[in-house]
Amino acid sequence: MRRTPGKARLPSLPRWAAGAVALLGLFALATVPSHGAPVRPEAAATYTNPVSTGAVDTFPDPAMIRGKDGLWYAYGTQNPVMQSKGEDGERILPILRSADMVTWEYAGEVFTPANKPAWHQGSRLWAPDVRYASGLYHLYYSVPGRNTVGLATSATPTGPWTDRGSVLPSPSGCPTGNIDQAQFTDTDGTPYLYWGSYDTICVARMNADLTRTEGEVTQVARGRRVEGGFVVRRGAYYYLFYSDAGCCDGAYSGYQVKVGRSTSPTGPFTDDEGTGLMDLTSKAGVVAGAGGNRWIGPGHNSLQTDLSGQDWLVYHGIPTESPDLAPASNGTLKLTRRPMLVDRLDWIDGWPVVRAGAGPSDGPMAAPVAAPTVGGTFEDGGLAGWRAEGGTAAGWKAGNDPDSHTYAAHSGGGNVPSYLLAEGRAPSGLRAEADLRVTSPDGAAGITVAHRDRDNRIVAWLDRARGALVTDVRVGGRSRGEQVTALPAAFSWETWNSVSVELRGTRLTVEVSGDRLRDPVAVQSRVVPAAAVRQGAVGAAARGAGAAADNVGATALYRPVTKRVATGGPGDLLPAHSDEFDGPAVPGTASGSPWSWVRGPSAGVTMSGGALSWPTQDAELHLGNNTASVLLRDAPKGDFTVETKLRFAPDKAAQQAGLVLYENDDRFFKLVHSVLPLTNGDGALLDVSEFGKEGERPTTTPPTAVANAPMFGGPTSGTMWLRLAYHRDTEHGEHEVRASTSRDGAHWSTGSVWTLPVEGELRIGLVSHNRSGVTADFDYVRTYGAR
Repeated sequence: MRRTPGKARLPSLPRWAAGAVALLGLFALATVPSHGAPVRPEAAATYTNPVSTGAVDTFPDPAMIRGKDGLWYAYGTQNPVMQSKGEDGERILPILRSADMVTWEYAGEVFTPANKPAWHQGSRLWAPDVRYASGLYHLYYSVPGRNTVGLATSATPTGPWTDRGSVLPSPSGCPTGNIDQAQFTDTDGTPYLYWGSYDTICVARMNADLTRTEGEVTQVARGRRVEGGFVVRRGAYYYLFYSDAGCCDGAYSGYQVKVGRSTSPTGPFTDDEGTGLMDLTSKAGVVAGAGGNRWIGPGHNSLQTDLSGQDWLVYHGIPTESPDLAPASNGTLKLTRRPMLVDRLDWIDGWPVVRAGAGPSDGPMAAPVAAPTVGGTFEDGGLAGWRAEGGTAAGWKAGNDPDSHTYAAHSGGGNVPSYLLAEGRAPSGLRAEADLRVTSPDGAAGITVAHRDRDNRIVAWLDRARGALVTDVRVGGRSRGEQVTALPAAFSWETWNSVSVELRGTRLTVEVSGDRLRDPVAVQSRVVPAAAVRQGAVGAAARGAGAAADNVGATALYRPVTKRVATGGPGDLLPAHSDEFDGPAVPGTASGSPWSWVRGPSAGVTMSGGALSWPTQDAELHLGNNTASVLLRDAPKGDFTVETKLRFAPDKAAQQAGLVLYENDDRFFKLVHSVLPLTNGDGALLDVSEFGKEGERPTTTPPTAVANAPMFGGPTSGTMWLRLAYHRDTEHGEHEVRASTSRDGAHWSTGSVWTLPVEGELRIGLVSHNRSGVTADFDYVRTYGAR
């Protein structure tokens, strides 16, 4: 594993105009007086995770948004984020700010001990989710001590914040922990809230001002420690991202990000193997999991899109070299270190995955595109570098407000469009964006791209008179047709709305949203004539009075990654380390057998029908309770993959059977078909692919074998195939083991990696234990060399 975190990159001030510096300084003093003005460094060419290094020590459960001032803001769970600066206490929902998504500075906190609302009754506050709607930033947060979700709103990303109380009724209607919320607004304008933890995620509609859930509550996902739901829309599908297993157990955190999709925001959602997220089994669809480098337990994600249109997963991970924070609050608070990571999110064959399946990065990576090639944010305090043409061109003036700061406003009337164009030309394949608003009932504000002149351009309008998103394509002075998409009846015209335009080939796609969080209230897609696809200017457009625009710019459209990285299957079969179980004698009982038993042979084991039949034992292999039998044989030298075919139909909680790579009772990796109870599930049982490890916890002194934790793999079935792929990381002296499962022996759900420091050799083994009452039939054990 890599042990050295990336160096912090200190932001530097650019050469702004004096008026803009003064304006931003006053804004910063009014909102976060102890942290200075926002900085706008040159966009980073590369970055190294964690991106929160240099700003805070930890930043769990991150949520990110691009503010109307053109900067990015991130919000995290209440934590002792400043230990390295000598602080013992916590910051309550800390806020970070960045000009490029990867170089961050501390920007304040949502609440302080002095203004924290009394109704919280002293609860710590977790898992913020941030949205922009109707001119306000909505910050939803979990109040675990009250088992509910709170809301605070502000006119700017850094506050001051107004607390709006709880958004959930009591009871909430969801049989779960009422935390880990995320808001989402559909294309018809219907707002929803997703929330839940400790095995269930629910969704309900919200009222029009986004302050309260109402109506029917629908369960959309369940599984062992399923939580952290976050929904986006892409194409015809709604994607529910979530995490499962344990979020914050230091080096034993089994967190992963997974995903399911649906054609409805209320489900049913299914994973990439067709398993329903409400099915009583573990799920496939891994988006990000531990890959054997320095990152453990990646999870609790949000999503952000850069200016090229590339999506990025925003999430936390635990560094192996320093997985735990020092005890805080006078030693009473012991927490796992969870800094903020960002990584490219690829959409391949309709499914999202981090870095084409390579997982969380720990070395230098290409940074997000954070600055437009053409255009800008008007933060120089005026309209220098922009030219006006058409209609009442003289109507363009600089405006100002506390949130967006300087913007372009048009006060002229008439129906002839006016344009404010940035210097230079954007590429023909582009993504362009603008924040737009319309304060006049008969006005329209737009973004123009591929603009040569008023007779040759593409404009996406927010047309208030028609209540619609309207695209107009003109070539050679002739309109190639308007396309009209109705906006929701409650659309907030007089506050900022983000409009994005993507032109890939001749396909034009336009989205309208409040916050750029893949929750558009309108989407329009059309084919434009080839003659309309050209390099051209980018700018704002106005018709009538009351149009305003900000953050107007364009850059080359991102190039999508279309193939997953090769995961590599097993190599050649190693007969000397394999067994088809077609002999008469129980393995480990005859002279010369390559198998041996720990606490065995287990009672009732037989050879029958070309399989090893092994009734489950009332026995444990867990921490200090080591009473179960283990059937073992030597593993080959070097890297290998071991596979078994298991027929197993457990019917009671705790029954389990499967593979083990075993050093001793306190150091092993185990992949089993297991049964676990569903929390708050009225007795429901989950069949899970449980991939666990046991070993010493590295942060105890001396290291003590006190830790055991699971991850959860793909869906189970009565007959399933289990694989453990072993790699010895000689550079860092570690065992690395990746689990995979299959229900047909051909299509595999590849999971994440557990690691342990190398002390002794691992042996290949089988187990069948924990609770009696069912028989596990192992058809074979096959071991393969490295490919």
